[in-house]
Amino acid sequence: MATRDPDPLAGVAAATAAGARLVFVPSRLRELGVALGSSVLVPLWIAAPLLLAFLFVVLLTDSAVAWALFWIVLGLTVLAVAGLMVGMMWVVPATMVRWIEFRPHEHATHLVIARFLRSSTVAAADLERIVVVERFRLGQRKSIKVVLQTGRGGETACEPAFRAPVSLARTEDLLAWLTGRLGSARAAVEYRKETDQNFSCPEEWWTPSALAALWQVPVSAVHGLADRHGIRTYRYTPRGTATDTVTAYHPGRAHEVAEQLHRERTLRPEAGGADAAPGA
Repeated sequence: MATRDPDPLAGVAAATAAGARLVFVPSRLRELGVALGSSVLVPLWIAAPLLLAFLFVVLLTDSAVAWALFWIVLGLTVLAVAGLMVGMMWVVPATMVRWIEFRPHEHATHLVIARFLRSSTVAAADLERIVVVERFRLGQRKSIKVVLQTGRGGETACEPAFRAPVSLARTEDLLAWLTGRLGSARAAVEYRKETDQNFSCPEEWWTPSALAALWQVPVSAVHGLADRHGIRTYRYTPRGTATDTVTAYHPGRAHEVAEQLHRERTLRPEAGGADAAPGA
């Protein structure tokens, strides 16, 4: 039988000599390395096919003009990589929050926000709320962040580094830990769920059979349920067919509806279940 981890926030939250710390960037060097690596690889990934095609043409023609153009394109690529590297070296230290620390231990009166090269202090009385934001796409969590909001409209977003332990933390554990740190402070700890709604149409929209499998209902019941839950539809005629019309459904809220239907089935009495309409 599996046992529950006695410390669900191990590697995420820890007690220090001054207070309680929540870590978003475990290693500055690793995060800078990831940023520099992406700034090099992305331009090369984009430019490599063009450079290879250009080089092939140059070798075939052996033209001085073609060689000159090739070196110009190569030089521009190198400049783009260098520019992105310099930009990332500035953006990452300036914007990313390494950790936040509630001080002192028992009754936090202020919050220290540490970035790569500097830190700042916010009084607990100036905090209006702390929001834990989860972003989902197709039912899977893609990111999580902690947003600190102050009374004058100030906002500090604390986002995890690449593969940081906090990115895998359970939302309930984070909310409980933050609430425990604030104590009697008037700031509220809130949760917000965001769902990615950007899907290319109709390629990434779902067919009736796909929704039926997710919702565990007959295909004939999909359209009625989609209409009931406000799922957007799109009707189109695929290329190569003249008469067949296909209906596609926006997948943004598909998993939310699946969870709602599951709760309805759980709460619905078993009696008469065979005669009830699916998802009704």
